[in-house]
Amino acid sequence: MKVTIYGSGYVGLVTAACLAEVGNRVVCMDIDEDKIAALRGGRIPIHEPGLDHLVLDSMEGGRIVFTSDPREAIAHGDIQFIAVGTPPDEDGTADLSYVTAVARSIGAHLDKYAVVVDKSTVPVGTADKVREVIAGELAARGSDTRFDVVSNPEFLKEGSAVNDFMRPDRIIVGSDSEEAVALMRELYAPFNRNHDRVMIMDVRSAELTKYAANCMLATKISFMNEMANLAERLGADIEQVRIGMGTDPRIGYHFIYAGCGYGGSCFPKDVQALERTADDIGFEARILKAVEGVNHRQKHRLFELISQHFDGQLDGRTLALWGLAFKPNTDDMREAPSRVLMEALWQAGARVQAYDPVANDEARRIYGERDDLRLCASAEEALEGADALSVVTEWSQFRSPDFDMVREYLKAPVIFDGRNLFEPKRMRDRGFVYYAIGRGAQAA
Repeated sequence: MKVTIYGSGYVGLVTAACLAEVGNRVVCMDIDEDKIAALRGGRIPIHEPGLDHLVLDSMEGGRIVFTSDPREAIAHGDIQFIAVGTPPDEDGTADLSYVTAVARSIGAHLDKYAVVVDKSTVPVGTADKVREVIAGELAARGSDTRFDVVSNPEFLKEGSAVNDFMRPDRIIVGSDSEEAVALMRELYAPFNRNHDRVMIMDVRSAELTKYAANCMLATKISFMNEMANLAERLGADIEQVRIGMGTDPRIGYHFIYAGCGYGGSCFPKDVQALERTADDIGFEARILKAVEGVNHRQKHRLFELISQHFDGQLDGRTLALWGLAFKPNTDDMREAPSRVLMEALWQAGARVQAYDPVANDEARRIYGERDDLRLCASAEEALEGADALSVVTEWSQFRSPDFDMVREYLKAPVIFDGRNLFEPKRMRDRGFVYYAIGRGAQAA
C-alpha cells in the first residue's frame, strides 16, 4: 500500500519503518530539512532498539524514502498519517498548530481520495478540526475530492516501540466510514494474523481511549508513590506491599513500582492535556490533578533525601548520578526525574558527575558545557571522588554492580536509590548508608 507519514519524530519514524518493513511503500515527510538530510544519510535521530536496522533495510529495498516536499508526500499516499508533535502549551493544553498545518497542506494539494489518520496523541475533537481544515482548503480551491479522517492512536512504549508496533496488543481505529475502515484493516493485516486485534469505534472514543490508557498508567505510578511515602512513615516496605498487591489479578504487577516519579513525552503531557480538556468543559478532574501533583512532588524526593542526609550543606559537594533518561532503553530526557534532581543540586551549589548508557549526548544538548556537570564515559568514572551515589534510571547494568568498587570510588558509602534496585538489609550488611523509596525507616 502507498503510505505517507507526516513527521519523522519518535512516532512517525517508528510507524514509517514498521509499515515499510512488511512491504508497504512509505514516504516520510518532515519540514526539518536537516533531519531529512540526516535520515537520507542513514543517521537515525533517536535511540530506539531495532529501529536503525528497519530504516536502513527499507531504504536499501526502496520501500521508504524521506522528503521535505509536501506535494510529493501528498501525491503519494492513499493513507496519510499525521504523526507530528503536540507539545504542551504553557497552560498544559496540547498545541495542535503542527497538526492543523499538516491538515492545511493536505487540503491545499489533495487530488484523490485518501484516508487521513490522526496518529499523534490529540485531544478529543481533533479529528473534527482536521476534517474541517481540510474541507475548508478543498472548498477554497473548488475541489470536491473525497477524504476521510480516522483516529488511530499509537500505543508505543519507548524502548520497545518496534516490538509494540510489530506485535500490538490492540489496533484501535476510530471511524464511521466503511471505506476508511476497510483500508485500515488491509494496512494492518500483516500485524493482525494471529487473532483480530482491530477494534473499531467512533472517532471521539478512539481519541479518548489513548488519553485514558496513559492516564490510568500514570495513576498507578502516582498511587504507588503515595503508598511508598506512607510506607516510609509507617515502617513498612513498599516492595513487600507491591508483591502482596500484585498477586491480586484485578491489580496485577504492571506499573506498580514506586520510584522517583514518571517522565517522558507521554504521561506528563497527556495527564495535563486531559486535565485541561476537563477544565474547558467545566468538569473538575480531581484524580488527574492529584496524579499530576503527586508526581511533581515525587520528583523532588531524591533531592529531599540527599539534602537531609547532608544537613542541607550541599555547597561544594559532588553527587554521582547513574541514569539520565526518563526510563531505560531510550535517550529521551523530556520531563525526566534526573533533570529535577540535577537542577536542584546545582541550585544548592553541588556538582554532578553523571553517566547514562545512551543519554549523555542528550544531556549535553540540553545543558551545554558547564562547570558543575561532568558527563562520564562509564558508571565507574561517575563515582570517582563523589560524596554519594544517586540511582535515577533503572538500566540493567546498574542492577548488580560491584559494590566493593562502588565503596572504593566514593568518598563515603552512601547511596540514594530512586528505583529501589537493591535490598536494604544487603546494603546495610555491605556497610552502606542506603536510602530508597518507601523501604521503611530510611538510611538502613
